[in-house]
Amino acid sequence: MVRFGYTLMTEQAGPADLVRHAALAERAGFDFEVISDHYFPWLDEQGHSANAWAVLGAVTQATERVELMTYVTCPTMRYHPTVVAQQAATVQLLSGNRFTLGLGAGENLNEHVVGRGWPPVNVRHEMLDEALEIISALFDGGYVNYAGDHFRIDSAKLWDLPETRVPVAVAVSGKQSVDRLAPLADAMIAVQPEPELCDMWDRTHDGRSAKIGQVPVCWDPDRDAAVRRAHEQFRWFAGGWKVNAELPGPAGFAAASQFVRPEDVAETIPCGPDLEPIIEAVKPFWEAGFSHIALLQIGGGHQEAFTDLAQRRLLPALRAAAEDK
Repeated sequence: MVRFGYTLMTEQAGPADLVRHAALAERAGFDFEVISDHYFPWLDEQGHSANAWAVLGAVTQATERVELMTYVTCPTMRYHPTVVAQQAATVQLLSGNRFTLGLGAGENLNEHVVGRGWPPVNVRHEMLDEALEIISALFDGGYVNYAGDHFRIDSAKLWDLPETRVPVAVAVSGKQSVDRLAPLADAMIAVQPEPELCDMWDRTHDGRSAKIGQVPVCWDPDRDAAVRRAHEQFRWFAGGWKVNAELPGPAGFAAASQFVRPEDVAETIPCGPDLEPIIEAVKPFWEAGFSHIALLQIGGGHQEAFTDLAQRRLLPALRAAAEDK
């Protein structure tokens, strides 16, 4: 059965609102919630970027049922992997074993702030490999020492470990990253509905692993308003992840997207009041083999109406369509 999730987008709402939205989404019937982990918004117009881990701590107490997940945390520069492991174990304990640690190789947008520069992609993947090894060793319990090419660990230990080990999901984009990371993770994260990714991942995990995707939407009773809002806040999305990982700040994304038109955004993101375009945007993910699909409603001030729509009409429609696949 396909599970449908809700995105807590830290770039478009403040921390108190994010916690409130998390509770609304749980009451609306979403199966899980993912949270972005950024230091900057993609564009100045988004206007926010709260600390995801502080928000998650509050969300664990404002919700009771929904699974929670970072989507995604980079455990290599802005955070040291030992700190990520400690944070994840703490959230698992606070949530009553509802947490999955979603990890990725990161973006320059967020990681450059520690002043270490931005390494090339092959180095970032090496760093992620080492971080995954360190986090896994800490989840095993006991003292951990580690000497790698990128990290050294001296007698690290997690003193508060949950009885249920924190599952680790990792972001992949192609054969190289799947081959490298699938053996080190419990679940797959991807932003494109590519059946080949799921097939490659399943060969490592015998088809028993969760595969998690995400779809941005901009629901609004007024389609023109939805298109304007999607263009204002999400035109950065048109660059693709290879570009998006390299740009250093919101000004760079504004410059890179200056010629993206509202109609260009509306061609790739469902905008307006109709449910059918949303279903058609989500459908390729379950057809590709994704088990979990998170919806991202664009616009921090439009979450209440969206969660109400989800409860009354959208989630039942998505579940019915997925069952008919």
